[in-house]
Amino acid sequence: MTRFPDHAGVIDAARSIAAILPPTPLLPAEIGGTVCWVKAENLQPIGAFKIRGGWWRLSNLTPEERRAGVVAVSSGNHAQGVAWAARRLGIAATIVMPRDAPEVKLASTRALGAEVVLYDRPGEDRDAVAARLIAERGGVLVHAFGDPWVIEGQGSAGIEAAAQLGRAPTRIIACCGGGGLAAGLALACPDSAIHLVEPEGWDMVGQALAAGEIVHAGPDAPRTICDALQPTATKPINLNVLSGRAEPGVTVTDAEVRHAQRWAFAHLQLVIEPGGAAALAAALAGNVPLDEGTVIMVTGGNADPAAYARTLSHAD
Repeated sequence: MTRFPDHAGVIDAARSIAAILPPTPLLPAEIGGTVCWVKAENLQPIGAFKIRGGWWRLSNLTPEERRAGVVAVSSGNHAQGVAWAARRLGIAATIVMPRDAPEVKLASTRALGAEVVLYDRPGEDRDAVAARLIAERGGVLVHAFGDPWVIEGQGSAGIEAAAQLGRAPTRIIACCGGGGLAAGLALACPDSAIHLVEPEGWDMVGQALAAGEIVHAGPDAPRTICDALQPTATKPINLNVLSGRAEPGVTVTDAEVRHAQRWAFAHLQLVIEPGGAAALAAALAGNVPLDEGTVIMVTGGNADPAAYARTLSHAD
């Protein structure tokens, strides 16, 4: 029987996560004369919001599933979220990661006790690699965005932000890869407008919403510094939640993302990785409307040190 995520599940996830993690800060930020709010998920123990979905999914495994272990596919932040939860719950975790993932993310995933299996991007199908591992070894697939529990776990950030704000946000601007966070926020805050932001040329969720069907990235998709936001397509479960709920998707350029990283460092004293800065980049570029009830999701801070230094020094 297929399980679908819902608002009640997001509430349960928020309670579970609140029992083990303190809330991340909701920081005031003035952009273009408007004071809005930045949800600093880069300050999570693993440096990204993915800890939420990882914890909620693994918390809901049956005893038999826990013994079998889990397999996940990730460029780094979901990997660390799953690895963190697996270590805390005593579950074996194997993570399929791209060979070109930032070294800081590969090292952190291994340090959390997970086994890392590398694949070539582009060239290899990461989902096929994971399926082969499960066929050979067994285990439960913990999908980065197309899993109902993962979606509910990510949505807990919306419950937390609304409690900190003292009311439902008028709008939430979210970095978007496969749509797990955006879908979770849509369920968490049913009265808030949801704006999803993707890298230019990788707006697979935005295109899917416009077309009403799954859209796949082409072989000529451009390079982007947002390594965390490069799924080749969303999943039906995410499209189902977001259809009719999300505002038209917007895209940001690498230059706009770098500007957002520098702005966050200067104005908020936050270190943000490129993919984690996409929503802020859209806000700074004027690509989305802002008001005093706007919450901007800053989703990750696992920046490659050398690349981040170049960005701050305007060397890129």
